[in-house]
Amino acid sequence: MDHAPARPLRSYRAAAPLSGQVAVPGDKSISHRALMFGALAVGETRITGLLTGEDVLRTAGAMRALGAEVTRDPDGIWRVAGRGIGGLTEPADVLDMGNSGTAARLLCGILATHPLFAVMTGDASLRSRPMRRVIDPLSATGARFVSRQGGRLPLAVEGAVDALPLEYRVPVPSAQVKSAVLLAGLNAPGITRVEEPEATRDHSENMLRHFGAQVTVEVAGNGRIITLVGQPELRAADVVVPGDPSSAAFPLIAALLVPGSRLTIPGVGLNPLRNGLLTTLLEMGADVVVQNSRLEGGEPVGDLIVGHSALRAVDVPWDRAPSMIDEYPVLAVAASMAVGTTRMRGLKELRVKESDRLDATAALLSVNGVKVEIDGDDLVVHGTGKPPAGGGLVATHMDHRIAMSALVLGLVTEHPVTADDAGFIETSFPDFIGLMNGVGADLRAP
Repeated sequence: MDHAPARPLRSYRAAAPLSGQVAVPGDKSISHRALMFGALAVGETRITGLLTGEDVLRTAGAMRALGAEVTRDPDGIWRVAGRGIGGLTEPADVLDMGNSGTAARLLCGILATHPLFAVMTGDASLRSRPMRRVIDPLSATGARFVSRQGGRLPLAVEGAVDALPLEYRVPVPSAQVKSAVLLAGLNAPGITRVEEPEATRDHSENMLRHFGAQVTVEVAGNGRIITLVGQPELRAADVVVPGDPSSAAFPLIAALLVPGSRLTIPGVGLNPLRNGLLTTLLEMGADVVVQNSRLEGGEPVGDLIVGHSALRAVDVPWDRAPSMIDEYPVLAVAASMAVGTTRMRGLKELRVKESDRLDATAALLSVNGVKVEIDGDDLVVHGTGKPPAGGGLVATHMDHRIAMSALVLGLVTEHPVTADDAGFIETSFPDFIGLMNGVGADLRAP
């Protein structure tokens, strides 16, 4: 169940500009949801562009274990024959969610209102992450949760027989908590209502509508109030998964930093509640153009054309964090090459990701010669406009985004940068190494 021996990977300064096209994998958030909603719908859902990273494959396995038929055609299209709301069956074995916090937390929502018993576990990283944030609100449906101390996996769930709808105010911005509550509401009679203080990514709301649920969203200050009518009949609906903007961040920033580079990244999701990184990079002076804008499956999509840019430091406001929470490590790498001091505010949520990403990001930069400090919940990066020295060994803490950020940094540093373990990159970005090397990067085992 736990990770294989560490697979270190070293990144060398690019010998020439990066050029060509990088097709990033399908959006991880949307891939998880497409499998889950397909399993809860009546009929067969066809999914094109599904991310086939380890995290999403764990979700596919869990949906199979709960009674849905999930298959992949030779042409890469996935088919999910759903069981309908309330139609899931008790799994015969423990559900192993690997490294995926999204899959585990969303699945808690589904299991809470299905009258069945299930046990969920994961790898060492996932077993260390807090689940209390979903256990507490979901317990009010009538579900029972038994976990290790601190609400950590392994976790046993006994779903409610007569589930109650929830009315919940999310204490800190979290699309995972919001989505878990909405998923629980699907199999509870009446109205489920979630209030979020800051708007977070709305893939669940978009996809619920796509599958036929009645969802309304009301703007309330910086936040939103989402209501869901319980026990709808979800109908199978084909899904085209856009390219993951969090994955696109790595080749995008690599092209900005390596002199002379020009890359095309086609079909990237441009959901306004996910595009904080793009907003920030444009403020920093990045040469990024969006072409061929379109809508696919309720989600805005476009092709990104990126050119090498001289970046300037910015102050990233705290209220932008929910729209770019996964991109801060690689933004910090870009900030190390910008002229001036960049302050990224309000990053408390980074402390409960795959690793303590706030500490891990600061350490990644520091060990490679960048002046950086953590000030409360803010990350402060002092850029010089020139490449850092590099030469550091980066502790990735089993975190794919820390590993990829380190490898992007190594494309411009004077000395190579080594990630102590790149094995976890496969969880979100299969063939990252091959795609990056294909456009001119030099990533190889030390």
